[in-house]
Amino acid sequence: MRERLITRRQALLGGVCLCCMPSLLRSAQERNSPLRTQEIAPGIHIRRGAHEIATADNHDAIANLGFIVGRQAVAVFDPGGSLFDGERLRRRIREITSLPIRYVVMSHVHPDHILGAAAFLPDEPTFVGHARLPDALAQRGDYYRERVAEVLGEEAVGSIVQPTMLVESRARIDLGERILELFAHPIAHTNNDLTAFDPQTRTLFASDLLFVERVPSLDGSLKGWLEQLPVLISSGAERAVPGHGPASVEPEKAVVKLRTYLERLLNETRRAIAEGVDIEDAPDKVALDERDKWTLFDEYHGHNVVQAFKELEWE
Repeated sequence: MRERLITRRQALLGGVCLCCMPSLLRSAQERNSPLRTQEIAPGIHIRRGAHEIATADNHDAIANLGFIVGRQAVAVFDPGGSLFDGERLRRRIREITSLPIRYVVMSHVHPDHILGAAAFLPDEPTFVGHARLPDALAQRGDYYRERVAEVLGEEAVGSIVQPTMLVESRARIDLGERILELFAHPIAHTNNDLTAFDPQTRTLFASDLLFVERVPSLDGSLKGWLEQLPVLISSGAERAVPGHGPASVEPEKAVVKLRTYLERLLNETRRAIAEGVDIEDAPDKVALDERDKWTLFDEYHGHNVVQAFKELEWE
């Protein structure tokens, strides 16, 4: 059941000691605490997400997100997993620069990456997304928002924000002597994955096309995702910001472990199908040797197997 905020008067009348509500006190403290970011390259600031599922304590701040500062403007890459998360990011930007926040890039439909977008509405930026993002939001946006609200509380979630600039294939945005190159990918992690590349520092914002440490989450096409991994490497990036994992990684090395997991998922799911294993039993048989290599394996791997099974059973 979702926790409700309790006023001091209600707590006293109900015989509840405020000092016995650590989660509420911690939440209040975190709202006023500064957001920590790491400058991984000149003008590029990243907040590393927690390797956790969304909880009231972490405010769905579980994905990597950040911002890029140009001469004239700022671009946000993924505004966070809740209104609270986005507000903290916005305050952090204002601690670093007074330049206008002109763009908010939303890398894909998953709530841990985009539910913080409403925090930036006062800045009147251009909200950028994959050309398929509006359809994905229409199909899932309200559902995702409701599920996160059940965990965080209605007031902490924020509204669904629609993109105002759509990327069909490639696009560029200008921050003033700093151009960001945007690329809309074919179906892979989802069917609406958008990445960004900063040629000035050779930094790739890979979002959830790249998972490091935390087990990948498949919501698009397993075969399509494998096809996009060489694209990440061929981008010419010297560093990449994964959707989950360290703030910055070496792309080629990071892709190796992800490819191994996805290939095992592909090959062992095909084998299970060939052996007549039912879809309900497949999660207990496919790629289990990968468990010790990833955090949150038990939370997401079974879903990945089911998704892979659905994709591969009629090939």
